[in-house]
Amino acid sequence: MMTDYLTEGVTAMEDMHQIFTRFKEEFPEVYNRHEAIGKEIHEKGGPLAENSRWLIKIAISAACNHKRALATHIKKARAAGVTDAEIKHALLLLIPTAGFPVFMKAYSVLESSNLKMATDSYRKTKK
Repeated sequence: MMTDYLTEGVTAMEDMHQIFTRFKEEFPEVYNRHEAIGKEIHEKGGPLAENSRWLIKIAISAACNHKRALATHIKKARAAGVTDAEIKHALLLLIPTAGFPVFMKAYSVLESSNLKMATDSYRKTKK
């Protein structure tokens, strides 16, 4: 399994998003450049703490209705130690700025990820 900035802390992003795997295979140079600039900006772009950076990425993904990015950023934020309460607060901030329907779409992505985590956890205990 490949570990890089985009997948670090996440068990195989390609398992989450098959189209991303196809993109990486078809356009490896573009992917490598995309990954490098993302890592540079995320890690060295300014003074924000890592948890703040992930919460901002969650809010941006949600406001832009990028559900796959939102699901990925939620998973990576959790891996970095961001709590569900912090994620929910970031999503609630969408209501006065981006609107209630945008919040509800993002909230449904969060709840789907919670259901998936619970299902995965249950399956592990049954093995």
